[in-house]
Amino acid sequence: MDVRRLPWYVTDGALAVVALLAQLAPFSGTPWAGESWPVTGYLVAVAVSVPVVFRRKAPFAVLALSELAAVAYTFVPDGPRQPLWYGALIAMFTVAAQAPRWQRITAIVVIVWGAFFFTGSLETAARGALLWTAAYATGRAWANRQEHLRVLQERARHLERERELEAERERSRIARDMHDILAHAVSITIAQAEAGPIAMRHGPERTEAAFEAIATAGREAMSQLRRILGVLEVGGERVPQPTLAGIPTLVEQVSGAGSTVVTLTVSGEPGTLSADAEVAAYRIVQEALTNMMKHARARTATVALDWRDGDLHVTVTDDGVGAKAAAGAGGRGLAGMRVRAESCGGTVSAGPAPAGRGFEVRATVR
Repeated sequence: MDVRRLPWYVTDGALAVVALLAQLAPFSGTPWAGESWPVTGYLVAVAVSVPVVFRRKAPFAVLALSELAAVAYTFVPDGPRQPLWYGALIAMFTVAAQAPRWQRITAIVVIVWGAFFFTGSLETAARGALLWTAAYATGRAWANRQEHLRVLQERARHLERERELEAERERSRIARDMHDILAHAVSITIAQAEAGPIAMRHGPERTEAAFEAIATAGREAMSQLRRILGVLEVGGERVPQPTLAGIPTLVEQVSGAGSTVVTLTVSGEPGTLSADAEVAAYRIVQEALTNMMKHARARTATVALDWRDGDLHVTVTDDGVGAKAAAGAGGRGLAGMRVRAESCGGTVSAGPAPAGRGFEVRATVR
């Protein structure tokens, strides 16, 4: 049974009983005159020990009561010698361990100096002062140890929480990546499959190109999925993430997948982005183009990368059916884009294109 889980009144009550038994031990002997010990001696022993039950609730008051009772023993005639006042020593330990600073200083100063004023022998006073100081030092050592343990436990809880948050962030990142990869690959496959009959009428070269585009999209998706799933294995390394350098290939892949012509423009003085910001920019472009392929039925689209003051402003605009594209982007895709941008201090907004037709996604990453 764990003693620390017992109610305070049980453990402190047992401690008071032990102190009382130790305090009554001298009374087990026989008085010099052969008579019984005076009743007042028993009462003092009880008065010194019983307050220990409440030591955690009011340590300073318990110490004062126990010490006053111990001092009163000097007025008991013909009582047995009481070299140690166990209840008062326990109270001093408790004051040192948990009482406020002013109570601790008051207790040690009053009791140690009182030992010299109220004790007739200097040697006895020195021993008493040393004993009280030892009880105080033991209490302070216990308090310091408890504080050290508390700090360690708090640090362990903080680290555990950090690990949980990091694991949650990693799971969310993997889920977003898988969504983007699969949605993009499936959209390209569907676009090429729908364009298949037209490609067949234009000759085997167009047909082969369509099948090659489907195969390329599938291989790329499988490769990225294998890397992502490898993270979930024991000892798996973090998935290599796409960068800004992959956006031209992405635009070229989408442009060759169907009837939409996608162009890429880059303006401004390129700055330096963090790895997370580059991933966010790539995934935002990928998701915007995927939504366009799935919903917009656009003829042309533009991906604009504009560098201003070290920030990258990404704009993806198409001339398709804006309302349907907005409905598609308003689901998990747009929410994922916002999460990615906000994770690196950026923003994302989406709505009808300024020309009145089509849809536009605007993002800023830092």
